[in-house]
Amino acid sequence: MITIKDVARLAEVSISTVSRVINDSKPVSPEVRKRVLKVIEETGYKPNDVARSLVTRRSYLIGVIVNNLAQSYVADIVRGIEEIGKMYGYDILLCSSYGSKETQEKYLQLLDRKQAEGLFLVGAKFDDEIIKLAKSFNKPCVFFTRDVREKMNYITIDCKSAIYEITKYLFKEGHRKIAYFSDFEDRTSVESEKIEGYLKAIEDNEMDYSKIYVVGGNKHNKAYELGKSVIDEAKDFTACVCSSDEIAIGILDSFLDNGIKVPDDVSVVGFGNIREGKFVRPELTTIGEPYYDVGAVGMRMLIKMIKGDKIQQGRMELPFTIEKRKSVKNLN
Repeated sequence: MITIKDVARLAEVSISTVSRVINDSKPVSPEVRKRVLKVIEETGYKPNDVARSLVTRRSYLIGVIVNNLAQSYVADIVRGIEEIGKMYGYDILLCSSYGSKETQEKYLQLLDRKQAEGLFLVGAKFDDEIIKLAKSFNKPCVFFTRDVREKMNYITIDCKSAIYEITKYLFKEGHRKIAYFSDFEDRTSVESEKIEGYLKAIEDNEMDYSKIYVVGGNKHNKAYELGKSVIDEAKDFTACVCSSDEIAIGILDSFLDNGIKVPDDVSVVGFGNIREGKFVRPELTTIGEPYYDVGAVGMRMLIKMIKGDKIQQGRMELPFTIEKRKSVKNLN
């Protein structure tokens, strides 16, 4: 069994230096920290958590609550959280609530009992009571959500600019009649920003046509049914911007099943760059969100807050990309 003495010997440092790296208690040079962490990873050394917590009065535990583990982007966010957490000696307790308020409450209370040092909540929307409960524990907390509230530390992209830019991209490809498919059933602050971006792009590029269709929820089957219902209207526009990839894939499938060719008849773009968008035919052009970076940056924020360091409070924006694939036709 590997001991702290073995780690110190292999890393060519003292036992106290290894302890400082593990407990993050005193400054250690980046070179030495990297060397110690490398030995810990290679040997599989596991500090005694009980002993460590008794000495440091810390749990080195981060609670991550996600609404739905089945969503592909969640895995990328969690990977970012885990990898940065591992670098600093934190363990991750992952909880999936599948959107259940009661389950979220249960997990928050569990994490409080386990003395988690920070919380990371990932989901499209959280109830006011859940946000209030999370804050009531007085633990550092970071959100990745589509429904932003005041006094919330959260990571996002500039959704208004993202929709603006992808609509402008369609304009540059020769499209003048561009529709928007909105997830408007549960109107969130982020969805409102997206619609603003779409309408501003229409106005700034002096396009006469604008049309917003409302999807009854951010699901493939809802979008598929809406796509069928607007088949007769599809000839009125040459492209459509969708507020999520799930909606875009539903619309794309519906159009193809009902004789509308994508992109020959109608171009379709999405938002989110989920993995499924690379496997539909044609491959989906979309807004790319840096999900791994969301997790990594969010974890660094949490660690700084746990240490008491000053951080940028509130909204933190990460850059987006336009992933150009095969669902857009150039009309020029």
